Amino acid sequence: MTQRPVLAVLFDGVQSLDVSGPVEVFAGAARYLQDPDAYPIRTASLDSGPVRGQSGLRLLPDTGLDEAVADGPPHTLLVPGGEGTRRPDPALIDWLRVNAPRAERVVSVCTGALLLAEAGLLDGHRVTTHWSVCDHLARRHPEVEVDPEPIYVRDGRLSTSAGVTAGIDLALALVEEDVSHDAALAIARHLVVFLRRPGNQAQFSAQLAAQTARREPLRDVQHWISEHPAADLSVEALAARARLSPRHFARAFRDETGTTPGRYVDRVRLEHARRLLEDSVHGVQEVARAAGYGTPEAMRRAFVKALGTAPAEYRRRFHAPVPVTD
Repeated sequence: MTQRPVLAVLFDGVQSLDVSGPVEVFAGAARYLQDPDAYPIRTASLDSGPVRGQSGLRLLPDTGLDEAVADGPPHTLLVPGGEGTRRPDPALIDWLRVNAPRAERVVSVCTGALLLAEAGLLDGHRVTTHWSVCDHLARRHPEVEVDPEPIYVRDGRLSTSAGVTAGIDLALALVEEDVSHDAALAIARHLVVFLRRPGNQAQFSAQLAAQTARREPLRDVQHWISEHPAADLSVEALAARARLSPRHFARAFRDETGTTPGRYVDRVRLEHARRLLEDSVHGVQEVARAAGYGTPEAMRRAFVKALGTAPAEYRRRFHAPVPVTD
């Protein structure tokens, strides 16, 4: 049976879940195949010594990075993120520059993309990373095409994912390609995660993109908007719900969330419509009503403005099959 060795890079300040999440997926694939050698996994640091993760967790690697590739490159080189990517050891960047191109595929999780970029390995590629550092990556490395939206991006032999748990989604997609959909589904069930968030799914919801209001009436309005996208969400209606004047409400909402009520409603409705188009069997007209657009044309204008594509085309490209249930 095909072997796909996985080598996970460790360094001080690593985010431990960036390592353990994908590793559990690949280990689960080996269990599914009933072949412990299907995905042999090793962890390695520069000097083979233990590292301290950003949470303080102590991690003991299996070997040193040079020793790990002495007999040949891994099939999958896993480069995690964490605080340690902000001021990386130059020796680690040099090792990646030399050895990453030899791997069959290179996978970064979260800010691990910063390490690959410093090594010059992302130039000319479309990538993603944790939303909080997308602007930094784009400014520092203008040769890299940074997409802040998706939870993971696959560009040839290079795969990059967004923050932390998105590494699990990416690993599941790789196992689905390597083995089968059923294998990825079984692993997702075991890990109690969804199979599968599509790679194009936004990194964070409208609720996370905006700040949470400090005052309870405004927080209640935020929840109301997310739960009732098809309702009357005009400033006047929302102000009445918060028991404030429209002018006072609009000013307070912007001050406490960092966005206007109108923009917040737009984000919630777009997110709701995208989710319905990806996951349901409802028609475009039904989705438009359920998301609060009223008409398919209004929804089409919103999609073209925000995403550069019409709802029907978005659905054709990103509609996921209904997963098998227990």
